[in-house]
Amino acid sequence: MQKLKKLQKEDKVAILSPSSAAPGMWPHVYQLGLSRLRDVFGLEPIEFPTTTQVNASTKDRARDLIAAFEDQSIKAVITSIGGDDQVTYVKNLPPEPFAQNPKPFFGFSDNTHLANFLWLHDIPSYYGGALFTQFAMQGKMDEYTVRYLQYALFEEGVKELKPSTEFNDIGLNWNDPETLNQRRTYEPNEGWHWDGEQSTEGVTWGGCLESIDDMLRHGIQLPLLEQFENIVLITETSEEIPPNDYVFRIYRALGERGILERIKGVVMGRPKAWKFDKPLSPENRNNYRRQQRDTILKVVRQYNKQIPIIQNFDFGHTDPQIPMPYGFMVTIDSKNRKIFTQF
Repeated sequence: MQKLKKLQKEDKVAILSPSSAAPGMWPHVYQLGLSRLRDVFGLEPIEFPTTTQVNASTKDRARDLIAAFEDQSIKAVITSIGGDDQVTYVKNLPPEPFAQNPKPFFGFSDNTHLANFLWLHDIPSYYGGALFTQFAMQGKMDEYTVRYLQYALFEEGVKELKPSTEFNDIGLNWNDPETLNQRRTYEPNEGWHWDGEQSTEGVTWGGCLESIDDMLRHGIQLPLLEQFENIVLITETSEEIPPNDYVFRIYRALGERGILERIKGVVMGRPKAWKFDKPLSPENRNNYRRQQRDTILKVVRQYNKQIPIIQNFDFGHTDPQIPMPYGFMVTIDSKNRKIFTQF
């Protein structure tokens, strides 16, 4: 993997919408995210033509991605939010503008496709840190999120990842600007769920499980089987709250393709279990998370008895959030129940 340059205060960062153009739908949330970039991190956000353009064509979004990477004054690329259509065009991006101009890329959910594309061309990225969901957090940014964003943006070296003390699963309505001043409801975090005594290390790859499903269905290029022998698989599920039989089928597909038997470990993000049209009760949310953990453990162990499996991790569709290093070396110390990764 190529080495990414760290940022300095007052550096310019591109704000792009490679999937959905949330800035065009909720401009007040967008402005809050921009102000946090300036005030909390001292960075200068730069808007591109399709950043706020709802229903922009894939051709135009691809153009902005290429322009942001080729622009030498832009030191990082931060996505506004996810979506559901990158599978239709990321595969057609020319690799040269990205491979010749590596820079930190932040995004998750549908941006799994871009993260995979960059990984395949030896460019690591950060799975997380979207403008709307982390920088524009209502009330104030989570200190836990800020700490790990600081690592990703400005600091070099190996850092220990630690579980958050609390987490949020219940959103506030962006349609009401008054919610920008409110703090979301948080609940105590029970920590990581760990299975396996083997310590290991490897390069991270993975992303949103629904996007990985898209890759499998549409024949998108993945790492080679030989490369999976050095990979720690990081996955998580989205706000769609997929049923556990779906999660089972995707993981079984990874097993039947020879991936699970080769990987060095699994790190699974805390599954989101609430959204506006699925306001599950606390009991049902806990049951959903527990059932997903049991499902992951069951299917992985059918293909690999030894590797460590760590679940309820603070990345993906959860807050606070680690912008999970993607394509970086991670060390899993099962004896001491600790995880370290390069930033």
